[in-house]
Amino acid sequence: MKPEKSLDRIDLKILRMLQTDGRISNVDLAKAVGLSPTPCLERVRRLEREGYIQEYRAILNPEKLNAALIAFVEVTLERTTTADLDRFNAAIRALDEVLECHMVGGGFDYLVKIRLPDMGHYRRFLGEKLAAIAGVSQTHTYVVMEEVKSTTALPIGV
Repeated sequence: MKPEKSLDRIDLKILRMLQTDGRISNVDLAKAVGLSPTPCLERVRRLEREGYIQEYRAILNPEKLNAALIAFVEVTLERTTTADLDRFNAAIRALDEVLECHMVGGGFDYLVKIRLPDMGHYRRFLGEKLAAIAGVSQTHTYVVMEEVKSTTALPIGV
């Protein structure tokens, strides 16, 4: 999507602040960026309308919700016809354990990030769900020992 107009330093500051705290009040946001509340709210609405802000979410604590195990799985398909890729994409979107799935170029076809309670759940996920998707020929898993950095914030104005 092509931006309707370029972003100025205030727009960028608004985006940075909302990435840090999506629940900040408009009054506090306006103070932080040096605007009065009405023009600040108009800018936020424009940024939403133009697609710079897609949605607002809560970031949950995975350990409190029994999803502490993170793993990355390389997936290779038997074939990569459009129909095979579409079938895999639809199947992977239906799996709640999958946080991210990226089609990649290189020695395998997809890189999948999952979160699960423990290794027992991982084994069941792999055997009963991921490997059961039609066309999956091979998987390689990398279990995360320590999450060093995890963010949803994009680098803005870099």
